Amino acid sequence: MTKSSFQNSVQSFGRFLSGMVMPNIGAFIAWGLITALFIPTGWLPNEGLASLVGPMITYLLPLLIAFSGGKLVAGIRGGVIGAVATMGVIVGSDIPMFIGAMLMGPLGGYTIKKVDQLFEGNVKSGFEMLVSNFSAGIVGGALAILAFQIIGPVVYGLNTVLAAGVEFIVNQGLLPLSSLFVEPAKILFLNNAINHGVLSPLGIQEAAEAGRSIFFMLETNPGPGLGVLLAYWVFAKGMIKQSAPGAIIIHFFGGIHEIYFPYVLMKPSLLLAVIGGGASGVFVFNLLGAGLVATPSPGSIFAYIAMTPRGALFSVLSGVVVSTVVSFAIASALIKRSADKGEELSLDAATNKLRDMKGRDLHNEKKSGEKSYSADEINKIVFACDAGMGSSAMGASRLRKKLENVGSDITVVNKAIEEIPQDAQIVITHKNLTERAKKAAPKAEHVSIDDFLQTPAYDMLVNRIKKGLEEKKTEVKTVKKESEEKLNKNILKKKNIKLGLESVERDEAIKMAGNLLYESGYVDEDYIDAMLDREEELTTYIGQGVAIPHGVGSAKKKIKKTGISILQFPEGVDFDGETAYLVIGIAGLGNEHLKVLANLSELIENDETAEKLRKTDDLDYIYNKFTL
Repeated sequence: MTKSSFQNSVQSFGRFLSGMVMPNIGAFIAWGLITALFIPTGWLPNEGLASLVGPMITYLLPLLIAFSGGKLVAGIRGGVIGAVATMGVIVGSDIPMFIGAMLMGPLGGYTIKKVDQLFEGNVKSGFEMLVSNFSAGIVGGALAILAFQIIGPVVYGLNTVLAAGVEFIVNQGLLPLSSLFVEPAKILFLNNAINHGVLSPLGIQEAAEAGRSIFFMLETNPGPGLGVLLAYWVFAKGMIKQSAPGAIIIHFFGGIHEIYFPYVLMKPSLLLAVIGGGASGVFVFNLLGAGLVATPSPGSIFAYIAMTPRGALFSVLSGVVVSTVVSFAIASALIKRSADKGEELSLDAATNKLRDMKGRDLHNEKKSGEKSYSADEINKIVFACDAGMGSSAMGASRLRKKLENVGSDITVVNKAIEEIPQDAQIVITHKNLTERAKKAAPKAEHVSIDDFLQTPAYDMLVNRIKKGLEEKKTEVKTVKKESEEKLNKNILKKKNIKLGLESVERDEAIKMAGNLLYESGYVDEDYIDAMLDREEELTTYIGQGVAIPHGVGSAKKKIKKTGISILQFPEGVDFDGETAYLVIGIAGLGNEHLKVLANLSELIENDETAEKLRKTDDLDYIYNKFTL
């Protein structure tokens, strides 16, 4: 097996372990809060509520893990069988069976998947549900018995050996040496696998007995990463220095540790800084008896404080501070040394290096037949990862800003794979998780990337959406223009334009304009009287030799559709002392006539055009001016 394939196998296994725990982090936090608050040594001791602690850690949490593991292998059906099978190891042991759940959950899913494949296509019509239910019951029961009789005792024995080993390491003061493995492994994005796949189960078991556990802190301590970022902020130059403060906020307060990984890879010797910071922090945690009641997820300082039991805040924060100071001191010396030598540090190069370490393939090209949404169909994009927090949150934030810059209001969210909403049009995942994502959201278009920090897939997607927005705007403008032209032509008919009329009295001119509207079917005959009533209330002369007689507000119900009529009086008509050469009768339904009025306003603002409208004998000239 090559180094690359071995690394991919380790990452895949780690992601699977993490995938069993991460969907249930909320349950772990709930248990941790209840423990921190209500046990006898808690913040608010309560004997009744404290009785929740034991059943939750003995039954609820292992069963949730088992269900998630079985579901990863064989869907809901696999999850159910995994949970049933896990009852065997739970009942057959007097300790929390998290390792047993991690074994029996996937085993249950795998077994029922194979059994279903044996029956597929071999069951007579009408017996499918009977066979399905009984096969699940038989497999679940058999696995539960197997777990109770054989697997449970084996796991219990392994757990005893592991516990003895851990106890030896702790008693010998060797626990800080775990940073030699934990900190470099985090840089390879094995952080979730290490924390939720290995350390969390150990921590939960210890917390159940002692009320707290240092194992929750070995990987999640934000101090080492904070020290490196602070050193870059203080001693680096240029873009790296400017980017460090933002990375500090995301890492320390947001709990997204992945943000500092490229900063370490930019100068590999900084592994000494994070190892030193991690080891010193663990040493202080161990010395002061620090521990948390549950996994602080994400690993922000706020989550640390929330998971700290009563009386332990000083010991917890002391370890974080010491690890930050040590990491900062080592990183500062290394960064200053590079600066003195004139070495150039490139964050982009480090990001590319990170991409190389994780595999460079960009699986963004869709295979024939795969779903693809047009830009105007996209309203929700989902970034998905195991946890739905760290990497995916970073990716979602970057894409969201890029879309905002091009004027798009598409919703961009980050979720765990198991929680991908079914109304998502596009789902973006790491290439190793895409197949799982496709099963979780089969109707979505899936984009595979090799990392969430920097990938051309973001710009490709943004350009696609931007192009769609531009095309949509052009289409809307074209449709709007065509609609307006069609509306204008419907509003004005050539037969309703009368030129070269002899002068008449005002009311007669209004009646003539109204009759044209009535005869063309725009209004009821009573609307003419409403036009006269309106003129008595207030003159409709608007200037530049134009009057626009129309009905009073109460006459709206007399209008059938929007229309106008145009009468030209070269010698003029007296409108209360003003001379109108154009009398334009108007019947407006809703706001449809406002465009005509706006057009008229532009026409008469130009003295030359207004003069020509008053005197021209070219009917097409007037028609075109009012309809185009």
